[in-house]
Amino acid sequence: MPQRMFELDPVDFVTVGTVGPKGRRVFYLQAGKGGQLITVIIEKQQAQALSEAIAEMLGDLDSKFPGRSASQGSSVRWDMSLREPVEPLFRVAQMGLGYDEERDLIVLVAQEQVVDEDDMPASDPQTIRLWGTRQQLRALSEHAQAIVQQGRPDPKSNGFMIYYWT
Repeated sequence: MPQRMFELDPVDFVTVGTVGPKGRRVFYLQAGKGGQLITVIIEKQQAQALSEAIAEMLGDLDSKFPGRSASQGSSVRWDMSLREPVEPLFRVAQMGLGYDEERDLIVLVAQEQVVDEDDMPASDPQTIRLWGTRQQLRALSEHAQAIVQQGRPDPKSNGFMIYYWT
């Protein structure tokens, strides 16, 4: 039976990146620890939502635990590039965030998109849990936002024929 849960606690790095030309980019969420590398496929909208959710969570944490907000104004430079090989475990259906107050770590949880023969969600999806510092997640949020904004000016036209009437 294949492994259903993958956990990196804590990650050495976590990033979002793309492969392919504008309009046909594939978005990846990737993290690593030591020799372990986990890569999953996400949608552009998921990258955007993840960026916003992390930023909101960090704002809340910085307000609730101001003494721990060393991540604000940090001059740490993170390598946000995708690492090779980019071999995804699965396509993500949903993601969530959590916080461990005792360890001051944030967990990003992503579940596999699995459907049965009737296109209904199947049970027992694979799951990844990626634990990171506030600094790492802040860098992820900012980088994901930048990656999303690198796309075409009108993302509604991605993959669709545009008709012009004169």
